[in-house]
Amino acid sequence: MTRQRMALATFATVALVVLGAFTVGQGQGQGPPPPPLGLPLAGLSDAERDRFLTGKTAFLQEEDAADGLGPVFTENSCAKCHGGTATTGSAGTRTVTRFGRMRNGLFDPMVDFGGTLIQDRGIGRFNGVNFVGETVPRQATITTKRRTTPLFGLGLVDAVPDQVFLALAQIERNLFPATAGRASMVTDPATGLTRVGKFGWKAQQPSLFAFAGDAYVNEMGITTPLFPTENCPQGNCRILAANPADTQPNDLTNDTLHELADFMAFLAPAPTRRLPPNHPGRGLFMQVGCAQCHTPIFQTGVNPVPALSQVTFAPYSDFLLHDMGNLGDGIVQNTAGQREMRTAPLWGLKFEPSYLHDGRAKTVEDAIMAHDGQGADAKRRFSALRPQDRGALLDFLSSL
Repeated sequence: MTRQRMALATFATVALVVLGAFTVGQGQGQGPPPPPLGLPLAGLSDAERDRFLTGKTAFLQEEDAADGLGPVFTENSCAKCHGGTATTGSAGTRTVTRFGRMRNGLFDPMVDFGGTLIQDRGIGRFNGVNFVGETVPRQATITTKRRTTPLFGLGLVDAVPDQVFLALAQIERNLFPATAGRASMVTDPATGLTRVGKFGWKAQQPSLFAFAGDAYVNEMGITTPLFPTENCPQGNCRILAANPADTQPNDLTNDTLHELADFMAFLAPAPTRRLPPNHPGRGLFMQVGCAQCHTPIFQTGVNPVPALSQVTFAPYSDFLLHDMGNLGDGIVQNTAGQREMRTAPLWGLKFEPSYLHDGRAKTVEDAIMAHDGQGADAKRRFSALRPQDRGALLDFLSSL
């Protein structure tokens, strides 16, 4: 594709995104409904469905020390955090702990203490060392919980060109400067290039391939050529010499990362509940200001996989970083500051066991009322609605 055609395609996609923000996803409910949760995208070829199933096997695989698990980890399979087999790829109920401290006015990730992620399980005794789960060091002054994020529909997000997110950030600055987000610019570990981060609570990874590698090394302690460095348990790197799987440069090849990325790429979005076109909750979503950050509509770019190519989808997120005030988790990660969080996608909201990054909210209404920083005005407008209007908006959200 020529540079001119790429620019025109990007403009057309951004125009669709902006139009979707102002029409509040009026296309919802048109066309065939998504398949039930956990199934692949419609329209995949036989070969692509095989790749999905191979990736699902990797997703469900329970690892052990012989496979490279640990020596410290949070769970021994992806599925144990992401909803198990019944709702494969959903958020699940597992939370992890992050920690840090402030020193001289700057955030200290406490790398010498194993920061910022607590791997709370260990593989046990090997070669004279008892590998046990980590605990938050007493020197830490910041601790937070993070829920597991859902995985459904992420292949569509991955297939949106970076230029679209950058252009959307500029449009938000022009139209809604008080609530405008910014793109999380990160280094792609696969290429060394600077790209837009889209995945994770801090938008810390730019692709599903990198997201998979990050999860393997940090959640399961399994290294790959993409992420070859073992985590030092509680910051003690000397005991890694006793790690039973440390005889090879990497626990896995990148092939497994590609398989897991395929599973996420081909996993269909969550099914929605059809609503009448004139449902009042749609307009209230815009009126309250939700759509200023929770952008309803995106379109993927040209993709070699037809099921991911130029597809319109409704994630209800701009995938940008926003200053959330007291709702921030206090952790600095890549370019995301302590108060900044990526806008959480609202699709599949009805499948969430809890809400917000730490799961503190047990209802959608509680989550709205906890908004702060750039989300505070929307919270105030929601609170000022008549009870029947609040109910209509919540009913709209429950359909996503």
